[in-house]
Amino acid sequence: MKNLIKKIQNEAYLNQFWKRGDKIIVGVSGGPDSVCLLDILAKIKEKFGIELHIAHVNYGLRGKDSEKDEKLIQALAEKYQISLSILKSEKLRANQINENSLRNIRYDFFEKIRKELGYDLITVAHNQDDQAETFFLHLLRGAGLQGLSGMKYKSGKIIRPLLRISRKEISEYLKNEKLKYRMDKTNKTDKFFRNKIRNKLIPQIEKNFNPNIKKIIADSTLNIAEDLSFIAELSKKYFTDGKEIKISRILKLHPALQKRIILEAIRKQRESLENIESTHIKEIFKIMRSNKSKSQTFLFQGLKITRRGDKLFMLKQ
Repeated sequence: MKNLIKKIQNEAYLNQFWKRGDKIIVGVSGGPDSVCLLDILAKIKEKFGIELHIAHVNYGLRGKDSEKDEKLIQALAEKYQISLSILKSEKLRANQINENSLRNIRYDFFEKIRKELGYDLITVAHNQDDQAETFFLHLLRGAGLQGLSGMKYKSGKIIRPLLRISRKEISEYLKNEKLKYRMDKTNKTDKFFRNKIRNKLIPQIEKNFNPNIKKIIADSTLNIAEDLSFIAELSKKYFTDGKEIKISRILKLHPALQKRIILEAIRKQRESLENIESTHIKEIFKIMRSNKSKSQTFLFQGLKITRRGDKLFMLKQ
């Protein structure tokens, strides 16, 4: 499957995933996607002059299967002669067993290892199918351009080399290279909302509407991301540090730009838009458009929003 390796190499050149000498943490679960990614990176690391370190999280949620996942990761590290870090997660409470909390545990661990080892980047194995699932996940929960733009090739220190690669291509690669991997049986259940999208919604759309829906969504998210990037860049002209915004100036602008200015100001203070909901933004605009002369304050997600006169102050609590 040299074509897939060549495809990844082309994506690396076009999107500047890394530079020569970069040290990269590879998140490996033991599933087909991450095993494929690890194998490809191991084969091209000399050519690109990059150094790898494997990171694996054992949540302990699947008993013996979780232990078998860990043993496979240890075998892969030995096979490729790549150093390895494993997090054995403490027993999780019932309210922690959801997609977001597990994701946070995983990414926090990857970032911790990256900093401790002095590495440059973290790479994860999200693919084209994951992108389609994420798109529908955000759409069905209600999302603007930010949510519908999907995952990015590069987000801060995180890179996703397989983002335009289909699950089918990955499966063919694994078969041809005779690579062993582990399947998470819970992916076949509808325990998580994402699984319902994967197992029910997308197959129905492929069968009854368009068999190429995943590629179409991948292309669409790229277009949305480009539009969003333009609006976000334009919005930066209207504030410097994000802490102080002149209300009368902002309210004269197009509504789409108004919203993006507020979101970018929030991002600047929190470094993320995670858990920021439309209700928060509506409340901020309610304060901005208020005719009350007294000072008004709104607290949410670690931020303190205060209006005094014609100025909106946004500070981290």
